[in-house]
Amino acid sequence: MNILYIGDIMGEVGVEVVEKILPELRRQEKIEVVIAQAENVTAGKGLSRQDYERLKKAGIDGFTGGNWSIAHPDAQQLLSDPAMPVTAPANMPDCPGPGFKYVQSANGQVIIISLLGKIVGRDADKPVENPLQKIDAILARETMGLQIPIVVNFHGDFSSEKVVIGHYLDGRASLVVGDHWHVPTADARVLPKSTAHQTDVGMCGVLDSSLGITFESVIPRWRDGKQTRNILATEGHRQFNALLVELNEKNLATTAKAIRQIY
Repeated sequence: MNILYIGDIMGEVGVEVVEKILPELRRQEKIEVVIAQAENVTAGKGLSRQDYERLKKAGIDGFTGGNWSIAHPDAQQLLSDPAMPVTAPANMPDCPGPGFKYVQSANGQVIIISLLGKIVGRDADKPVENPLQKIDAILARETMGLQIPIVVNFHGDFSSEKVVIGHYLDGRASLVVGDHWHVPTADARVLPKSTAHQTDVGMCGVLDSSLGITFESVIPRWRDGKQTRNILATEGHRQFNALLVELNEKNLATTAKAIRQIY
């Protein structure tokens, strides 16, 4: 099975990038399942039902989450309904849904599990459940080994946490991918026990920006101490970042390749 994990889809431009790149990429690489990080889709915060339907039409099968997952009013419906393949972090307090969902594919089910790191930007002081203990509990309860592919996303700021959880789950998950930085790391690989891993997969959206935000809205805040609002970037080169993983019959990774397209 070939699985594609797409990095943070950042706003309207990110959706347009996916619509442009994904259909042909899916055909060329013979991809059976596509999972995407969806916490920044709708105006940069959360995922609306309308954008969910639009991205499903573009070829995305399942959606993982992060700290903005519950920001949109549609979150309750999308996260709570077992039929909706949309997750939010399993270890984020007061979050609707179980933190995992089963995604249907032509080759059977895939489970997607979202986790939040201990430190995530402005939410650094908010308590989260221990992600290692949480993933152990989910795997023990919901899976019996690797009878189906297991996709885990880890949404956090610390590269050390992202690397540790990859190795912690090595041999117990099909792929473990970090996100939230919006900048892809050059370390996509198959770990020693055959789990695919990338510390951060990057984003889809405007390349000439501060992680999808205009420089004009960020620089005065940094240089002059002004209170400014983030404005989503819409101009400049665009980027598509993803991780392509091939699994064997045991649902373990044989290859892991970073995909990066700029136009």
